[in-house]
Amino acid sequence: MVTVLIADDNKQITDILAEYSKKEGYEVLVARDGRQALQLFEQQRPDVVLLDVMMPQVDGFAVCREIRRASDTPVIMITARGEDFEKIMGLDTGADDYIVKPFSPAEVMARVRSVLRRIARGEQKDRQVFEQGSLRVDLDNYEVTVGGRPVPLTRKELEILWTLVNAPGRVFSREHLLNTLWGQDYYGDSRTVDSHIKRLRAKLDENAHPGWEIKTIWGVGYKFEVTDDAP
Repeated sequence: MVTVLIADDNKQITDILAEYSKKEGYEVLVARDGRQALQLFEQQRPDVVLLDVMMPQVDGFAVCREIRRASDTPVIMITARGEDFEKIMGLDTGADDYIVKPFSPAEVMARVRSVLRRIARGEQKDRQVFEQGSLRVDLDNYEVTVGGRPVPLTRKELEILWTLVNAPGRVFSREHLLNTLWGQDYYGDSRTVDSHIKRLRAKLDENAHPGWEIKTIWGVGYKFEVTDDAP
């Protein structure tokens, strides 16, 4: 069974995240401050850590650095300030992901599933398959289904979808998608990404899919979002 350590001094947040984690079938450990988080980590060796930045005793940055010295256990940091992301994702901290308050508990669980999948792929080198609710993406066979029904995608549409679903909630800029999937020597502009996203959505939306969507972040880019009504 997967064990999740939730470290936050806000009881309301730990209660909500603990409830959602248990619904996922995870065992839950709760720490109210940084020192307790380190103690529980050392004693229990959880599989994933959800770590608040601002905590008493020892802050989240220091906790993350201590965890990283001893283990490669995935750490997802939680912050109330969006501007913390550069520090969180910097080399000094070693966090695997971050999420900004206020957040959707379903999105946090999607991030947890994402880091667990990355571990599984790294350890087992098995098939590259993503599943979320009605959506199933099989990268090895270039197959996508929604509610069990095949969705015919072009190679580039599938690559865009695969990029988004493997980091739920993370916003990808048009420029990032263009450089990553088309290459930096591509001479087109970001409208190429917009047109591919438009066609991708149209194909996916032919079947109802409550619980997830490809969301536009105006002026920035796109993200795969898991909503609270996910099955």
